Amino acid sequence: MEIRLTYQEISDLIEKKAGRALPVMYGGPHTIRLSYDVNVLFKSASVGLDLTVDEIVGSDIYLSYNGGAGIDFMIRQAISMAKNRPGGELIEPLSDNRILLCLSKNQQAGSLFDHIELRDIRFDEQYAIVEFVPKNL
Repeated sequence: MEIRLTYQEISDLIEKKAGRALPVMYGGPHTIRLSYDVNVLFKSASVGLDLTVDEIVGSDIYLSYNGGAGIDFMIRQAISMAKNRPGGELIEPLSDNRILLCLSKNQQAGSLFDHIELRDIRFDEQYAIVEFVPKNL
């Protein structure tokens, strides 16, 4: 089974939850491209980031991102700020530009994974595609 979300739907959800626009675009079969505007010295600059789904183990999703020390610093700061918000407990920074999403740490998501097995998260030109199968069929 699959769930398909357009990139605009994902961007709208992020803006609704975070209060900040974050355009999401196709970056490859397992990669999305994110764009974020940052104010630097009275100027606005756009920072791009590729986020790749590396591996799915149960309800844990291992992600990696590209970028140098500046991007890594910004990601770690964002994760640190997210820790104090609802859902922040799901995000764990790892070494080597990697992030772990522990979906089972969320009560609603955890109960969902009692009933389904997440198989893949992939992307095409129009959609983010979440593939899963029901358990015990």
